[in-house]
Amino acid sequence: MLNLFVTGTDTDVGKTLISTGLLEAFNRLNKQTIGYKPISAGCEQTEHGLENGDAKALLQHSSVALTLSQVNPIAFAPPIAPHIAAEQVGQTITACEIIAGWQALADLQPDVLLTEGAGGWQLPINNQQCLPEVLSELKPRVLIVVGMRLGCLNHSLLTVDAIKRQGFEIAGWVANHLSTDMPVAAENLATLKAFIDAPLIGEVPYLGDNAQSTAVERVADCLDVSGLTVA
Repeated sequence: MLNLFVTGTDTDVGKTLISTGLLEAFNRLNKQTIGYKPISAGCEQTEHGLENGDAKALLQHSSVALTLSQVNPIAFAPPIAPHIAAEQVGQTITACEIIAGWQALADLQPDVLLTEGAGGWQLPINNQQCLPEVLSELKPRVLIVVGMRLGCLNHSLLTVDAIKRQGFEIAGWVANHLSTDMPVAAENLATLKAFIDAPLIGEVPYLGDNAQSTAVERVADCLDVSGLTVA
């Protein structure tokens, strides 16, 4: 099983779009895929409970039949840091919840179990722990989504350094263009290629307001997952 964790250089850099594109790319290879979003904030209250748009996208592009609660067991309404959202409703996010949700999905024996983080790499899950401490129990390979915008060099290199120092393998990275007017975008991309010692899985152009389904197909077209080993 390919155990992959998708993180970003910041919030709003396109982690979900790239994650769904990765799932679609593996689906095209006839792999059994599962997307997991253990923690989400900014959820909508529905008759079925709290629902997160990112988690629903992962569910839609997973080839294994799942429920939304399996994909996203921990959900909060306010679009704020999840551990603060949890505090506001008298809850505490625990490592056990995240691990149990992941293990239940791993027990389904997919070819690809893709876990999408929330925010950036060093996400607090409570006042004592950050998400990488939990991931150390799950031992995923890490894929970084680089939001191509001003500041991405610093954010990317800090993220790479933190991941490596904490003992994780970087499986690759994706350059996701967030606009059409980033100054010297090509030069920034060249710098990232020189400094990041991991394969560039794909470069995704700015897709604007494309419908989600169309955007996912276009992202999958941009990604080369052949170098990611699937047992």
